[in-house]
Amino acid sequence: MDNKKSSQIEQLLTIMSQLRDPNRGCPWDLKQNFDSIIPYTLEEAYEVADAIEQKNWSDVKEELGDLLFQVIFYSQMAKEQGLFEFDDVVAGINEKLVRRHPHVFSDADFADEDAVKQNWEAEKAKERAEKEQDSSLLANIPKALPALMRADKIQKRCANVGFDWDELAPVVDKVKEELDEVMDEVIQAVPEQHRIEEELGDLLFSVVNLSRHLNVKPELALQKANKKFEKRFRQVEKNVLEQGKLISQCSLSELDAEWNRVKEKQEDK
Repeated sequence: MDNKKSSQIEQLLTIMSQLRDPNRGCPWDLKQNFDSIIPYTLEEAYEVADAIEQKNWSDVKEELGDLLFQVIFYSQMAKEQGLFEFDDVVAGINEKLVRRHPHVFSDADFADEDAVKQNWEAEKAKERAEKEQDSSLLANIPKALPALMRADKIQKRCANVGFDWDELAPVVDKVKEELDEVMDEVIQAVPEQHRIEEELGDLLFSVVNLSRHLNVKPELALQKANKKFEKRFRQVEKNVLEQGKLISQCSLSELDAEWNRVKEKQEDK
């Protein structure tokens, strides 16, 4: 790292240290702890993703800075408790990346991308064993991940050891089966909400599996669907307002007709 880049990091570390100074620091920063910062870290990560989605590169730069600050914040709190420092964080990721990529940083040679992935998973399994943590194949999948992302990771881990369909047809059949089971619960004389929720969960899990087999990221697909729906609904609101009405004054059939007009117009572009 050149001196200019090093000095920028050092300045950021110094700023963080001053913010946490017991005598002259910021009251808000001083009262934070590892647990209280988690929501801000998640928020910053999503803001990075949103800026990238919008292709707003100025915002991407800014949001990445905010996310980096989260790493600095955690490192400062850990330093105060004698746990680790920022340099230890950097050293750890440096070592891990070099070790997990022997085909780049040594003379190891793998036949194809699948072999590279197998080596990657083998390295991660060894890491779990060395830490004497849960040795399950599903260990270390963060519980705080969005449910769709976590389901995708769980399924990929299982697929790596062959617990997966190798054809699309049974995957599609499973989605249909789970949908039927949801409806079976719904039409009960006295529907049980907890059973409906359970079956809906199974349906969503099977849809994630279908997404994975189609090489589609389910979280990204749903984000795009949200964005498309929001764009269309905002246009419906605008069109209705231009007609001198409030959207709450429209019937479902009127809104449905307006929605279809907006949909056709947007799809033609």
